[in-house]
Amino acid sequence: MEMEQTVGRDLPVSNAQAVETKRTWGQVGRWVAIAAIVVGVLLPFIPLTVWSFSHRWYFPALVPTEWSLRAWRYVFSSGSLVPKALGYSIVVALVVTVLSILIGIPAGRAMGLHRFRGKTLVEFLILAPTIVPALAVAMGIHVAFIKYGLADTLPGVVLVHLIPVTPYMVMIMSSVFANYDPEYEEQARTLGAGPIRTFIHVTFPAILPGVIVGGLFAFIISWSQYVLTLLIGGGQVITLPLLLFTFAGSGDNPITAALSIVFVAPALIFLIVTSRYLTGESAAIGGFGKI
Repeated sequence: MEMEQTVGRDLPVSNAQAVETKRTWGQVGRWVAIAAIVVGVLLPFIPLTVWSFSHRWYFPALVPTEWSLRAWRYVFSSGSLVPKALGYSIVVALVVTVLSILIGIPAGRAMGLHRFRGKTLVEFLILAPTIVPALAVAMGIHVAFIKYGLADTLPGVVLVHLIPVTPYMVMIMSSVFANYDPEYEEQARTLGAGPIRTFIHVTFPAILPGVIVGGLFAFIISWSQYVLTLLIGGGQVITLPLLLFTFAGSGDNPITAALSIVFVAPALIFLIVTSRYLTGESAAIGGFGKI
């Protein structure tokens, strides 16, 4: 009898130890994965950082023979185009992100919650801008924008950025709404909430992780656009990619490296801030679903 009690007491302890061990190894694996991601992301910044502080660096020297702050002085100087280009890039990317969210939520809801004839064709048309080469699209749009006075303007650049951004936003929101339960909204309306209040307090909190993931893609895609900005902006709207490609072709490696760091930093910060939503586990109460 005493032996049976001992075994009965030891069994829960063994199970608890097994669960604790499994949890510990899970945490270790998670931290190893995070460390690998951080190293993979930050590793390319090492040579860029060294280049940005170099003055003379000739082969086969492993480090620059002379160091200088010339590149960073230029980047932060009021006489350079960097502050203006950075401002344009931030404004364009943020406005495009907001507009794509306003378009993506209703379009994604229609695609994710409803079945209708011709839905496959609609999905293909939504994805078409990602299939057709951007240069071919921009040439046709440029002619129309000249006619309507949108060429060489900031609104024109914002509108043309929506072309490659909107498909990603719509498809992400479609996946979110495919796993969304409209009964939550019906319960809110039963309790007396109107459409706006229902959206603010029920719908939007449920789809917020998906909106953030889609916004991340929208921001990065708009932030890195070069061809569309060059053609539609016409040299009047100068963003960081345009400035970066200009210096990359000039052969000035220190300034190119400094501009590369400035170019990547905002997108990297945006990625870090929103990284906890990338799993989509809490999106629409149940994650991402099949469209």
